[in-house]
Amino acid sequence: MEENKIFEPNYVEEIILTLREDFSQKTIDDIIENYHDNDIAEAFEQLSPEDRKNFYSLVGPERMSDIFAYVEDPATYIEETDPEFAADIIENMDSDDAVDVLEEVDETISENIVSLMDEEAGSDIALIRSYDDDEIGSIMTTNFIEICRTASIKQAMRELVSQAAQNDNISTIYVCDEDGKYFGAIELTDLIIAREFTELESLVITSYPYVRDHELISECLEKIKDYAEDSMPVLDDENHILGVITSQNIVEVVDDEMGDDYAKLAGLASEEDLNEPLSKSIRKRLPWLIILFFLGLGVSSVVGLFEGVVSQVAIIVCFQSLILGMAGNVGTQSLGVTIRVLMDEQLESKQKFTLVLKEIRVALCNGLLLGIMSFLIVALYLHFFKGKEFLYAFAVSGCVGTALMVAMLISGFVGTAVPLFFHKIKIDPAVASGPLISTVNDLVAVVTYYGLAWVMLINVFNII
Repeated sequence: MEENKIFEPNYVEEIILTLREDFSQKTIDDIIENYHDNDIAEAFEQLSPEDRKNFYSLVGPERMSDIFAYVEDPATYIEETDPEFAADIIENMDSDDAVDVLEEVDETISENIVSLMDEEAGSDIALIRSYDDDEIGSIMTTNFIEICRTASIKQAMRELVSQAAQNDNISTIYVCDEDGKYFGAIELTDLIIAREFTELESLVITSYPYVRDHELISECLEKIKDYAEDSMPVLDDENHILGVITSQNIVEVVDDEMGDDYAKLAGLASEEDLNEPLSKSIRKRLPWLIILFFLGLGVSSVVGLFEGVVSQVAIIVCFQSLILGMAGNVGTQSLGVTIRVLMDEQLESKQKFTLVLKEIRVALCNGLLLGIMSFLIVALYLHFFKGKEFLYAFAVSGCVGTALMVAMLISGFVGTAVPLFFHKIKIDPAVASGPLISTVNDLVAVVTYYGLAWVMLINVFNII
């Protein structure tokens, strides 16, 4: 009996098929009315350059600005159009989205487009571009509604309708005082259901949270996420509202932060773009690889110091990768936990110390359990599969188990202490810790393993 399958419509395919059958104004109007901008954007990207030009003319710049907010690489398509049409599209986009597009196009084209835009849109873009990339002002949008606290309910509704023609971010309405300074916020639903005789000021949440334009994104990200508001105002030093941070901005920032942190843990300066030039990718990776190359030579030199141990008990080389691999795994786990905890800027010194102790205890317990497992499994393997005597087998497995436990314990400490140290001296622990900890853990594991082999197997048990 066949299982009933749920039909999942493919809207992008539907749009493309519709356009192939009839590329007319009526068809375009029907598509725009019946499909989401995201689906239209995906279909738009699959059109031929000639069809896209027809699409531009039939849709118009104002509607194209909504679609471009969902296009994967808008700069490519902006350059297909004439400067006047491109300026009209970007002029109608949210200021933060407009800045993102302009940063991707050629600088000369970007300047030409901005010169063709109206004064208000141009000044909004100039404002956002004036901030450094790590400042909250660089990701804000000027798409918000602002009214004065002295307005009546009727006047506030009239002002809302008037401003909504240009700014559609209306779920939260921001309120300023007579001097134009931030006073608080009103939820749209509260304004809609308010009676005409109600005092507007009674609806205002004066404790509504805000951020400052020059605050670092990394420092106020937790604050924004904790309040979980759809939007939050961005104020200057004089308490004037410059823009707002929306939930969409936060999602994009968190996604970028995660991508960059992942890249840093891999020893890269930043997240790598699939489309970036080969030379740029090489420049990102090569510096750390050179550093790790010389650190690796140091580890190899340490292994060379134990050449006599290896020559007398050659079988211990078989288990070297086990020790190094497990030590690396523990270090990486501790590093991941520590980097995540360090994102909380409110962390106190006592809590950091508690974190180190916890990771040491976790590493010790895991190391003890895995050390016992390896002691038994390696001994049985050497006896039954390699034909070694029980004394020999358990001596080697005891060395492996002990080395594993000690290496995991030290790696847990290193994986926690190193990023804390870098954080203390104001160096990004994500970019500095990952490659360094891997190499340090290799060094620790090698010294521990071969050192114990020299003491236990050669000096204590006299195994040759």
